[in-house]
Amino acid sequence: MGLFSGDILPRHLNIATIIRFYTICKYGTITDTMEPTQIAMIVILIISVIIHEMAHGYAANWLGDPTARLMGRLSPNPLVHLDPMMSVILPGLLLATGSPILFGAAKPVPYNPYNFTNQKWGEAIVAFAGPLANFAIAGIFAVLVRLSDVLNLSTSFIQLAIGVIMLNIFLAFFNLVPIPPLDGSKILPRLLPYPLRMKYEGFRTYFEQNVALGFALVIILFMVFFAGPLYAATQWLTQLLVG
Repeated sequence: MGLFSGDILPRHLNIATIIRFYTICKYGTITDTMEPTQIAMIVILIISVIIHEMAHGYAANWLGDPTARLMGRLSPNPLVHLDPMMSVILPGLLLATGSPILFGAAKPVPYNPYNFTNQKWGEAIVAFAGPLANFAIAGIFAVLVRLSDVLNLSTSFIQLAIGVIMLNIFLAFFNLVPIPPLDGSKILPRLLPYPLRMKYEGFRTYFEQNVALGFALVIILFMVFFAGPLYAATQWLTQLLVG
């Protein structure tokens, strides 16, 4: 897989609307001097996260809720999506102290589900829009990789493109896990029978109201159960897309 087979092992995570969690490691640690590829992946991560969040806002606006649009959250300007403490100060401190994990939080995209024209599926559609945007990004770059000979693309660009594909597939898969506050937790209830839906909604509401517990639950379950399968699924789909 080129870019991800040697120096850089991707562990890029995203918790849409609450957590922006990502890791860029080199043999288990963050190097003192970041290489150009690592810097490029951070930039790509930020862009992918912004597109993900904008997709939520555009979907909500399409469904009749203008909250995100009126608050300027449909803008590609990263400043409107970043939180000073969680997006800048905390990640900066982790980087400065040599932590192998960088994580932070972006501002959640606001929406009012009571404004949706589709009350049954509206929230699920808005939730799925973020991962769908990441799949779309991966698809676009997969086409470029497939046409690399025709377009005469350099090896460096192809390697970077594969990195973009893997990152965005991972972001999409991770967000679709039905654990609050991930996007999947807003999609699953629509697929459950009514009694189970009500029980799950209570579980979801509790953890969304207790953000620290929700954060801890996601991290623990990810580290124990989901890291390996999600990463394997990401590699499989990447290989399928690029051939």
